[in-house]
Amino acid sequence: MQTLGSQRLFQIAVKERPELLLRSLRRSGAVGRREKLRWGSPLAQDGFKEYRDISALKCLGIASSLTVPLQDFWPRRGQVWDGLAVAGEDRPILVEAKAHIPETVSGGSHASAVSLRLIERSLKRTRQHLATRSPARWNGPFYQYANRLAFQFFLRELNDVASSLVFFYFTNAVDMDGPSTEDEWRGAIRLTHSALGLPPDLQHFGVYKAFLDARQLTDQT
Repeated sequence: MQTLGSQRLFQIAVKERPELLLRSLRRSGAVGRREKLRWGSPLAQDGFKEYRDISALKCLGIASSLTVPLQDFWPRRGQVWDGLAVAGEDRPILVEAKAHIPETVSGGSHASAVSLRLIERSLKRTRQHLATRSPARWNGPFYQYANRLAFQFFLRELNDVASSLVFFYFTNAVDMDGPSTEDEWRGAIRLTHSALGLPPDLQHFGVYKAFLDARQLTDQT
């Protein structure tokens, strides 16, 4: 039997219960009450493929409309997205999913020296925008969270793309011994924000947190 971690849970949600995802995303504020949602990834007919770099931008339909090239901001083999969707006519939604708290700790980048210089520079630009007074080092234990924020900064601030970044948290992911309540997740999120010097809420920057009880998915399988 396959373990139902965040990746598999999100695949099930997109394939079997997209209405639950839409409800969660609307509740988070990432998707408007009247907006429809079209998923580009992960799709069963595409082998649940996940996208990164220029492939992610193409999946969202924005690769040719950027004024600042991705390679000027981030090296190849960058962020891999658990979910990519378009809200309304053309608004990108990027999703990073989690099923248990240890997933939120990733360690720093292992990129080459040349790539690392670009990463550090872009993380610094992002930090100065989101957490002006923070002296925190972003290429550390919460690097994955930070680099997702950097990608959102790249789209929204450098390229004027009205994107939304969603950190999607499953409760009651029993296979992973995950949190049973949203409050447990919110405590972990507060810790992450504190470590990175971030304000408690980032909705002003198009960053949202959504929650879904995994039992609503596993009861269907």
